[in-house]
Amino acid sequence: MEFINNIFVNIAGLCRAVFTWLADLLHLPDIMVDIAMVAVYWLAIVIVCVLCALFYVVWERKLAGYIQRRPGPNRLGPNGWLQTIGDAIKLVMKEDIVPAGADKPIHLLAALLAFVPPMLALAAMPFGEGMTALDLDLGVVYIMAVTTLASLPVLCAGYASNNKYAMMGALRVVNQAISYEVPQALAILNIVLVAGTFNLNGIIDFQTEHVWLIILQPVAFVVYLISALAECNRAPFDLPEGESELTAGVFTEYSGMRYALFYLAEYCNMFVAAGLATTLFLGGFTGPFLPGWVWFLLKTFVIMSLFIWVRWTLPRIRADYVLRFCWKVLVPLMLANLLVTGVVVYILA
Repeated sequence: MEFINNIFVNIAGLCRAVFTWLADLLHLPDIMVDIAMVAVYWLAIVIVCVLCALFYVVWERKLAGYIQRRPGPNRLGPNGWLQTIGDAIKLVMKEDIVPAGADKPIHLLAALLAFVPPMLALAAMPFGEGMTALDLDLGVVYIMAVTTLASLPVLCAGYASNNKYAMMGALRVVNQAISYEVPQALAILNIVLVAGTFNLNGIIDFQTEHVWLIILQPVAFVVYLISALAECNRAPFDLPEGESELTAGVFTEYSGMRYALFYLAEYCNMFVAAGLATTLFLGGFTGPFLPGWVWFLLKTFVIMSLFIWVRWTLPRIRADYVLRFCWKVLVPLMLANLLVTGVVVYILA
């Protein structure tokens, strides 16, 4: 069990040993070993992003089919589990159309940049014991900062498309992201106040020594999940896409694989949000019997399934109601919760 628990740590150690041997053989400076290990970490993060996106695309379709009492994907592969691969092949073969009046460099680059924020965030995510590419003392602040950038590629896509529907969808993305970052940040601040640290591994250690923070901060957990749904533009907060109002919203002028990249990036952002909820509220990678990285994936899987459940249950909310709910309900609620948490922590300190 110890070997399985540390399998990825052992692989990283083996890679470092190989790079060190090659550096000594070729008389290269030690910094080249560190650069090679950074490349290995980023390759691992890219693989995690792609695999999670591919899995959760087909899992959402399977779960939605179960919720709505219909088969879902059941043709390609065993019980339809290879459907995402078939969809990817189909999208790769489709023509990539760029509007004549579009800002072509930005239009083409926006789809690729959509993957950058989730990959940067996953670099600081503790997947298991010793499985953190960037173990930062300000890990919470770092993840909040890089996930804020997720709306920038979407804004670029809407602007560069030279399409009013796309531009309107892009403005909705920014409007919604700026609004719901406030209650989300306040919810996370409650956790930092209780745990006494911005370090993600430190927050996990606090929950190991005491109790999962979802028990101490249930209101913050609910507000965080609602804000995460809005940040990821998931129903019932999928206003930037809004098929009934904006055709396909910000993605109106995208086709083929570039459209698929935005689609996959949405699931990567969901995985980051679910992973952060697991770390902050559900004890992270801690758990009995199973390896830590398995526990992390299982807890994240539950949160992701909850996101999917909400999407296929609730209808889209009107734009003004979305913002009113944020500023008139969630923000005051989190400020009150923060005040109560601060008083309790001060008394018990």
